Amino acid sequence: MINIIWVVLFLIGLMYAAFNGTMDAVNQAIFESAAYAVTICIGLISVMIFWLGLMKVAERSGLLDWLARFFKPLIRPIFPEIPPDHPAMGYILSNMIANLFGLGNAATPMGIKAMEELKQLNGGRNSPSRSMITLLALNTSGLTLIPTTVIAIRMQNKSIAPTEIVGPTLLATLCTTLAALIIDRLFYYQRRRKERKNK
Repeated sequence: MINIIWVVLFLIGLMYAAFNGTMDAVNQAIFESAAYAVTICIGLISVMIFWLGLMKVAERSGLLDWLARFFKPLIRPIFPEIPPDHPAMGYILSNMIANLFGLGNAATPMGIKAMEELKQLNGGRNSPSRSMITLLALNTSGLTLIPTTVIAIRMQNKSIAPTEIVGPTLLATLCTTLAALIIDRLFYYQRRRKERKNK
């Protein structure tokens, strides 16, 4: 569906440019934006390699395991349906730690693996379980301690203080994570009440 929306928006933009006689400006913007995107990507690659390397060092040194053990008591009440030693819990913790360091690309595979494990716990059904919905809400809100990607983009654009975004990002993502958890619980308990009434 999202692909159709993008195609429609692109076609509307082209038709509008054709009717207004601004196709030259559109062509120029397309090529300039493409060149700029490549420049940003190359800059991001170097930063991502650096942080992924640090994550690998943290993994081999046992820091990630320590962080997982540290966060496990905090995460257990959020996912009460998951058995404590189930692989899904490990993937969820890895996903959240990667998001904490602003490594969305590294967090995605862990999130997908966590969803696969949660689907198995859900009996392979296509309808999402409570834990799957909670994980999606937490992953979308994305509590972030170090916004690596944003810092890299700010550095690419010659920001005077590229890391000054850390404080506001932490505050904003903390608010979104709390809001996601509250809304997730409100909808869950509302659904439970409806199910009890229907019985």
